[in-house]
Amino acid sequence: MTIQRIRPGARMSAAVVHGNTIYLAGQVADKTAGKSVAEQTAEILSIIDDLLKEAGSDKTKILSVNIYLPDIATFAEMNSVWDQWVPKGHTPARATVEAKLAAPAYKVEIMAVAAK
Repeated sequence: MTIQRIRPGARMSAAVVHGNTIYLAGQVADKTAGKSVAEQTAEILSIIDDLLKEAGSDKTKILSVNIYLPDIATFAEMNSVWDQWVPKGHTPARATVEAKLAAPAYKVEIMAVAAK
């Protein structure tokens, strides 16, 4: 079985495809870094859409998601964007945790696993 690396870098790939499974690295919002949780969430979900398309899939095939928030008090703000984005009837298994992120400007990080 082949392994396809999407947008590989020195430290990690943005996504890796193995068989019919797509593994997305934790995505953060570079364009909206330092802005609101809602703005960062919207940017990250757009990045996820793009990566899934590049891998031959879409958000209806997401299997699981891990969401990291440095301040769990922003949970509702993040969900206000998430709830508009995730297709009804296609909600993935999901965990949301409070965790310190790589830089203070990042207020959300999302990683996902999807089927092709």
